[in-house]
Amino acid sequence: MKIIIHNAWVVDPFTDKEGVASITVEEGIITKIQWGKKEKGEKKHKKNSSNILEINAHGLYIFPGLIDMHAHLREPGFEHKETIRTGTKAAISGGFTTICCMANTNPVNDNPEVTYYILAKAREEGCCDVYPIGAITKGLKGEELSEMAMLREAGCVAFSDDGMPVTNSLIMKRALEYSKAIGSPIISHCEDLALSEGGVMNEGKMSFLLGLKGIPREAEEVMVARDILLSKYTKAPIHIAHVSTKGAIELIKRAKEENLPVTAETCPHYFTLTEKAVDGYKTDAKVNPPLRTEEDMEAIKEALKEDILDVIATDHAPHHEGEKKVPFQEAANGISGLETALSLSLKLVKDGILNLRQLIEKLTVNPAKILKISKKGLKENSEADFIIVDLGYKWKVNKKDFASLGKNTPFDGWNLEGKVLYTFKGKKFFDMSGEKN
Repeated sequence: MKIIIHNAWVVDPFTDKEGVASITVEEGIITKIQWGKKEKGEKKHKKNSSNILEINAHGLYIFPGLIDMHAHLREPGFEHKETIRTGTKAAISGGFTTICCMANTNPVNDNPEVTYYILAKAREEGCCDVYPIGAITKGLKGEELSEMAMLREAGCVAFSDDGMPVTNSLIMKRALEYSKAIGSPIISHCEDLALSEGGVMNEGKMSFLLGLKGIPREAEEVMVARDILLSKYTKAPIHIAHVSTKGAIELIKRAKEENLPVTAETCPHYFTLTEKAVDGYKTDAKVNPPLRTEEDMEAIKEALKEDILDVIATDHAPHHEGEKKVPFQEAANGISGLETALSLSLKLVKDGILNLRQLIEKLTVNPAKILKISKKGLKENSEADFIIVDLGYKWKVNKKDFASLGKNTPFDGWNLEGKVLYTFKGKKFFDMSGEKN
């Protein structure tokens, strides 16, 4: 099928282009980009008898397909939580055409056979690009390095024991040295387990009122400081995952001022929610690191604005309903985030914290650079890998409608603005607009 998109406003940080354009896609390839307004009309699409689908995208936006460098697809081993098929469907629904899946599967992705399985399953059943992230240590035990070079050769783009910190500093030092040698970064889950032991939410007034054991900010910040020092010592890149505290941001800022090879991410729940979201023992708001205070949330927004935080990732962590409908202390950590991330992040633009280009950079260009994933953006004769978004589309989150098996979201019932209407990924075209051809 030939698809012609008229009059969309294109924002493409990859090619450094922005403006009104019409784009033609044939057999999954962008065959023509014509800049400048061509016609007016209402937002609609129609399919004519010559097998040409025309989309009048007046008032809509085109962005490169989003990249999530931190997601959990659960397969192999935890298919009751999520599968590669359902996870990639959720990704497409949220505008993500590339996702990087963490290693805490069963078996752990600490050997090439598991990497090959994930890639084969993604080719067979996936809707988008899937890049595995290999384990730093065997079994995520923090005791012995995995065969990182073999994992890299098999297709892993980075290494992380996410969910379990590498507490042994010597092991982490060696991991950084190896990762530098093979050209793939370490993604660090920063948590001092001795400080966080037994904790289930942020330590503070709210944890006291709820009678729950808290996790102090220092549990995150001590390890951020250590990993920055190890990166400085080894001269190896390190990426700090899911930053949640003001103190961690200050440490990362100083590292960047020293021009150390340190990058960092945060997630939408850390700039939209505070610890108050768990009031009433709401387990859908239980996450690790935990939701913090208003001060931390404002610091994260400012850090995004100042480019101290390079990336917005989802930390998509789907769980079965039964793992959340338990007492708060026993509930699993995590939020199913792929399908709400873009809409939540667009609020940063509406509130004047980021402009649209800055936001899209943090969701596309920056993760691609950090992971050395080759993406060209919107260019003629390149694969169609983009989304069409209605920034003014108002919708209400209903977790029952999620494509993900994980319905665990604290945003259920929220009224959001901005939604993906169409996703293009090679020869695959996904229509979420609700309009009839």
